[in-house]
Amino acid sequence: MAHQSSDLTTNLVNLGQSNLSGDKRALYLKLFSGEMFKGFQHNAIARDLVMKRTLKNGKSLQFIYTGRTTAEYHTPGNAILGNSDGAPPVAEKTVTVDDLLISSAFVYDLDETLSHYDLRSEISRKIGYALAEKYDRLIFRAIARGARAASPVSATNFVEPGGTQIRVGSSTNESDAFSSTALVAAFYDAAAAMDEKGISSDGRCAVLNPRQFYELIQAVGSNGLVNRDAQGSALQGGNGIIEIAGIHIYKSMNIPFLGKYGTKFAGTTGQTSPGNTGDFIGPDLEDASAATTGINNDYGTASEFGAVSAGLIFQKEAAACVEAIGPQVQVTSGDVSVIYQGK
Repeated sequence: MAHQSSDLTTNLVNLGQSNLSGDKRALYLKLFSGEMFKGFQHNAIARDLVMKRTLKNGKSLQFIYTGRTTAEYHTPGNAILGNSDGAPPVAEKTVTVDDLLISSAFVYDLDETLSHYDLRSEISRKIGYALAEKYDRLIFRAIARGARAASPVSATNFVEPGGTQIRVGSSTNESDAFSSTALVAAFYDAAAAMDEKGISSDGRCAVLNPRQFYELIQAVGSNGLVNRDAQGSALQGGNGIIEIAGIHIYKSMNIPFLGKYGTKFAGTTGQTSPGNTGDFIGPDLEDASAATTGINNDYGTASEFGAVSAGLIFQKEAAACVEAIGPQVQVTSGDVSVIYQGK
């Protein structure tokens, strides 16, 4: 019996193909997974680590520094009318409100109608991250500048100590900034310096680059680091170091770190780059002086920090934050006053 075979693939109806040619899946529906790849998210911590005041009906807030006074023995019969030198000396620091810090996005109504995922909630989160990141960076810059500044109390015979810079390690190598042994020694040096200045032990904290923070976690149990509050699974969860020398430790990508924000790997011995870091992950420090539009306080120029800042150790009175308008979300919905922030 004769049998004639045929190639069934040539007769197959490809329901996903457009006009019998091209991609066989071109017409199939693209399903939305319900998830989105999110931009890099930063934890905002600076506002809670410094003095924060709310400003009403004014452009600036005055903070008073009081210096030390002297003690003397009383002579019987003499009136006690105050020290002859008029101590204690008093100085001031004025914090001026910067211009309104905003982050905005325009959502076209038709796009929102046609979109099968929630636009507004995701955009609002990204706006919040942008504001928090800027907030942190400016506050941490103010603290870093304070470490390089003299005290406002400078009266003769009553000069108060200013900021202090502690070298991490004994060389100028960037790798010292990631050495757990060098970091621990720097913490104790910083604690001693604050004790010598008479700075309160309440509210002392440190903010490190994440690489430094995790380097310390790996050193728990060695280098004199013992953390009885977080061991075992908690240690593996990245919570291994609570404090050193009474200084509570935080991590942030927003501190001035070796000439950048957060990352610095080029030429750093023993550190592996995470790859294509992108502009938002480790940008160079920008100028944020009083000459910059919108800034009414001086947070310094990029050259002031250079490539030497490698972490912050401070007490909460190292900087002050003044707010006239707290963080809030506004939606225009036809309200022109929101667009122009005025009536």
